[in-house]
Amino acid sequence: MSTPNGPGEHPESTTSGLPQAPQSTYPAYPQQGPGQQAYPQQNAPYGYPGQPTPGQPVPGKTMGIVGFVLSLLGPLTVAGLIVSIIGMVQSKRANAKNGFALAGIIIGAVGTVLLILFTIITIAGIAYMMEVCGDLGPGTHFEDGVTYTCS
Repeated sequence: MSTPNGPGEHPESTTSGLPQAPQSTYPAYPQQGPGQQAYPQQNAPYGYPGQPTPGQPVPGKTMGIVGFVLSLLGPLTVAGLIVSIIGMVQSKRANAKNGFALAGIIIGAVGTVLLILFTIITIAGIAYMMEVCGDLGPGTHFEDGVTYTCS
């Protein structure tokens, strides 16, 4: 067993009697040999794929929010659907998620179907009223418990 040579020095052998290898302060990464090129630099941002670089705007995010709001505004639901689809396409091209655009697409599609149904029912009701008033003539008429006012 050896003793330290002076204050602050440590013995150079272990308890097994074999000399101890000096400790390196360099990381244990593979080094390039002579004539080899270094690894190419990657200019990819940090973070998970599909997420924008911090501080960078998400393409299509504003259009997704505008489309979402428009899809909630009754007759403008078709415009909201279109704007949301454009925002989603822009976000997909940039590998970013866009929840507002997705919500705008869903709400806009449902709203568009409901708007089409409402339009069909309204047109059918107006056509029926025109037919009834054409048969009854101008004035106020009472038939089967319903009052019709035709002009």
